[in-house]
Amino acid sequence: MDDSWLTALALSPWLLPALFLLVVGDAFLVVLPSETVVVALAALAGATGSPPIAPIVAVAAVGAIVGDALCFAIGRKAGTDRWGWQRMRPVRSAIDRARHAVLTRPAVLIFTARYVPFARIAVNLTAGASGLPLRRFLPLSAAAGIAWASYNTVVGAVFGAVLTDFPVLAVLISIVVAIGLGLAIDALVARAIRRREERESDR
Repeated sequence: MDDSWLTALALSPWLLPALFLLVVGDAFLVVLPSETVVVALAALAGATGSPPIAPIVAVAAVGAIVGDALCFAIGRKAGTDRWGWQRMRPVRSAIDRARHAVLTRPAVLIFTARYVPFARIAVNLTAGASGLPLRRFLPLSAAAGIAWASYNTVVGAVFGAVLTDFPVLAVLISIVVAIGLGLAIDALVARAIRRREERESDR
């Protein structure tokens, strides 16, 4: 299979700026596959050496932090029910769950929500709307963004390193694995939240 197009993509000067914009946009539009792209680029880096791993982590982390901060600012300025997309059932449900815990357990919510698209939007909006201080939100968001970027990069880079002779296959397998891990994390987080709510309701 001709993989010259992958080499051209890896060397494109627009690659990292596009990644940054994609990750920032994913703070509001869950249809943007930022996790998948980070994993795919890391797999390409592991298989071919380009693009370099460190800039992928840095750009993805900064994009995540900026996107979350913008979402927080929207929540602070406009609340959580001003626009139609905030009233979509998955977003609304996640907001309702986040509202009860964002002031008492912000670290747990911000870190876990970073891996769950609708929860990520809901927690950041609710954190802004609830009055959580920016000086408390921003360090937590930064740590979560760095951890998220590092995690997705490692997943992709591992498969790229193993399949150095098959970069296209490395990218495809890493994407499938990343999606599977994302679904598993989503299910585990949802289960943990349900159990916590059940314990609190029994008190």
